[in-house]
Amino acid sequence: MLGGMGIRAVLWDIDDTIFDYTGADRAGLARHLAQEGLDGAYGDAARALGVWREVTDRHWDRFAAGLVDFQGQRRDRVRDFTGRPALGDAEADAWFDRYVAHYRAAWALFPDTLPVLDALAASHRHGALSNSSYANQDGKLRDLGVRERFEVLLCAAELGVSKPDAGAFRAGCDALGLAPGEVAYVGDRLDIDAQGACDAGLTGIWLDREGLGTGAVPPGVHRITGLAELPGVLAMDTRFGAGSPFR
Repeated sequence: MLGGMGIRAVLWDIDDTIFDYTGADRAGLARHLAQEGLDGAYGDAARALGVWREVTDRHWDRFAAGLVDFQGQRRDRVRDFTGRPALGDAEADAWFDRYVAHYRAAWALFPDTLPVLDALAASHRHGALSNSSYANQDGKLRDLGVRERFEVLLCAAELGVSKPDAGAFRAGCDALGLAPGEVAYVGDRLDIDAQGACDAGLTGIWLDREGLGTGAVPPGVHRITGLAELPGVLAMDTRFGAGSPFR
């Protein structure tokens, strides 16, 4: 079975899975730009967020590829977003820190996070695996009041490898002392999270909150649209042929 003697632990993505990263990012950036006098520079708030997320993704990919360190990708995001390529490190750091203050003020768990962690507390062990840094995610989980829910927390900046590389998922399993077949991974990205987990031998569960996956889901991946569905997936005998109703 996926539960019981099968799946013994759940590894969790953090941002946009248990934590409303996009909501906090949107609110924090809007407040930051208003304070910086830049709220009209990108047309509107939606356009500004789109540019910021595109810049973030591009420079995170550079970090994941080992082309820049964690602090460097933050500085490059600021330079790219503001159109100031010559901005010094100290100025870029200060700009990012001001943004982070607004972003942190908007932090919140998704409403279904605590209920599912409570529901699975007695039946499954829990860890977190994130494509971020330990200091960043440890502090976030502590501020949100859920750090103690996770036995282990592993992050790409310290691991030296990022999802969807199989090494990242297997490091999470090793930290739990379990085989990949005994661990499920839950994340909001089909490719980086669920498919990457499947390729590494874990059970990959795609949290599709936006309902994007109305078509076919890759074999082995389980699709849910909310965390309330997760206990049912973990209880299913899917490894031995029973199909998941959440695909």
